[in-house]
Amino acid sequence: MHDTRNDLPVAVRTKVNELLGRRLGDGIDLMLQVKHAHWNVKGPSFIALHELFDKLHAGVAEYVDLIAERIVQLGGTADGQAPSVVKRSSLPHYPSDTVDGIDYVRALSAVLAAFGQAARKDIGDLDGWGDAGSADIMTEVSRGTDKYLWLLEAHTQAK
Repeated sequence: MHDTRNDLPVAVRTKVNELLGRRLGDGIDLMLQVKHAHWNVKGPSFIALHELFDKLHAGVAEYVDLIAERIVQLGGTADGQAPSVVKRSSLPHYPSDTVDGIDYVRALSAVLAAFGQAARKDIGDLDGWGDAGSADIMTEVSRGTDKYLWLLEAHTQAK
């Protein structure tokens, strides 16, 4: 931990940074999975999904930045290097040969839902540890993740 005048106790900042480090790994993984879909999607809804995936990627990138900067604010090191992301991410993966638009929508919906579920759990943990600032960040992540999940799942809900 780096020196900081942040008044959260070192023990709390250490736990928070461990939790946020896991979420940073998930967020970077999610960002890359979305970009993979953006590059490779095919089918009759190509342009709509290509643009939606790009919008989703940009939104997740903002969350990744918020999480990484919070880690550093609390005296930690935001580790976004590939080996750390692979080690820390808990998100499911879809087959890399996926091309059909609706298959990507379903796969990304599952990944995004897992990310949102973890963010909601984090809110409670962070509140319990007395870190309202980090809980607020994860509330923003949760709310945005729910919105993007809605935008994806709308493609599968029509009869």
